[in-house]
Amino acid sequence: MISKTKKPERIDSEQREQYEYARRRINQKKNLMRHFIFFLAGSILFIILDAFLKVGETSIGSGWYIWAILIWTFIFIVHALNVFILNSFMGKEWEDQQLERLKARQAEKLAELQKKVDAEFPLPKPISKPQNTTIDNPLSPDLQ
Repeated sequence: MISKTKKPERIDSEQREQYEYARRRINQKKNLMRHFIFFLAGSILFIILDAFLKVGETSIGSGWYIWAILIWTFIFIVHALNVFILNSFMGKEWEDQQLERLKARQAEKLAELQKKVDAEFPLPKPISKPQNTTIDNPLSPDLQ
């Protein structure tokens, strides 16, 4: 019996690459949101530890939480820049361009090494046989 359901077409490589790129971007943004939530929760925890529980007041000093939050803010900003700005500058096209540049540089180095090898160790030239030799040919030219 013939099935009326149509088999799904196979995803070609370009669609697969676009799908993988979209998945990577979604994971980057999801991780940034997690970082932001941890940043907010951590900042509130630092404020509570310093202001209400007086943790670190004698060893670090009062107001240490401000420095901790500022450092964490800098790290979060770097993470956000990496996700939204640097990814567009150093995205898939940039990676492909860098890959092609490295492959070309490697091909140049291989060609240069091949020239050095050919110069230092030349191949022996093959010995050519004369075309009209009767020594190798036991038959006379009339019988050929």
